[in-house]
Amino acid sequence: MRRLIVAAAAVLAVGCSTMDGMMGWTTLVDGEKGLENFNRVGDANWRAEGGAIVADKAKENSYLVSKSSYKDFQIHAEFWADKLTNSGVFLRAQDPKKIGAVSAYEVNIYDARPGQEYSTAAIVDHAKVPVPGPYKAAGKWNTFDITAKGSTVTVVFNGVKTAEMTDAKLLEGPFALQFGLHGKEPGDVIKWRKVQIKPL
Repeated sequence: MRRLIVAAAAVLAVGCSTMDGMMGWTTLVDGEKGLENFNRVGDANWRAEGGAIVADKAKENSYLVSKSSYKDFQIHAEFWADKLTNSGVFLRAQDPKKIGAVSAYEVNIYDARPGQEYSTAAIVDHAKVPVPGPYKAAGKWNTFDITAKGSTVTVVFNGVKTAEMTDAKLLEGPFALQFGLHGKEPGDVIKWRKVQIKPL
């Protein structure tokens, strides 16, 4: 009987720690669910398809913009990209109708970016990666774990810390998921199957 009580207590403790680990997280994309949690900017063909939120076929850079604004936070995102995908997570956007690397911090997904120092897993114009870009997203599912706290933004790509910056210019705003152009043509498809955020 005593062993049973101890075993039950152990199971309960594990369950509580798991629940505590999830406390504070809001899931905005979960498989094909979540488009309603964002405002659309641009003409990309965002849709629920194959267990993910998918975008392609745009004539302009396009975004899913969060409806809420965030100051300090963590983001966990799972995404799939192709060779010419131009995408990213834009943080603390100052104008939710006009997203860009000047008015937000852009954590890039762009293996084929002409300037490789700001290719996949870099923070455009703020934190470079080695050249040629060593972090590749094409053809597989990947994870971003992004932390923005005060003036510091840290990027972890597939479990590896790739970029960190300190800049106090942009301290609060919505975040956005991008479907971007490759040159003047639409980039390859981007797929998001999990996007979660936790205010700090």
